[in-house]
Amino acid sequence: MSGMEYIHAALVLHAAGKQIDEAGIVNILKAAGIEVDEARVRALVSALKNINIDEAIRSVAIPAPVVAPAQTAAPAAKAEEKKVEEKKEEEKKEEEALAGLGALFG
Repeated sequence: MSGMEYIHAALVLHAAGKQIDEAGIVNILKAAGIEVDEARVRALVSALKNINIDEAIRSVAIPAPVVAPAQTAAPAAKAEEKKVEEKKEEEKKEEEALAGLGALFG
């Protein structure tokens, strides 16, 4: 597992308005059938202790991609190339956002 499931569990607790603690994360992970690494849980809870999660989410929010109006005279190859470029840009933005969350475990 990548460790993201631990962050997701913390986000579920946060979204539910619950305190992010070891027991809550363990319960969510076990309910999902995930074998829990207690050291990871402790590290996550400790790392999130002084973090304003709402602020952190806003700071890494990914803006929606801007879609240009379709050009009827554009060749299909250019349209396909543009889609590939947009997908690469979107993936890059997602990776940058996840890198911010990865700092929690770094």
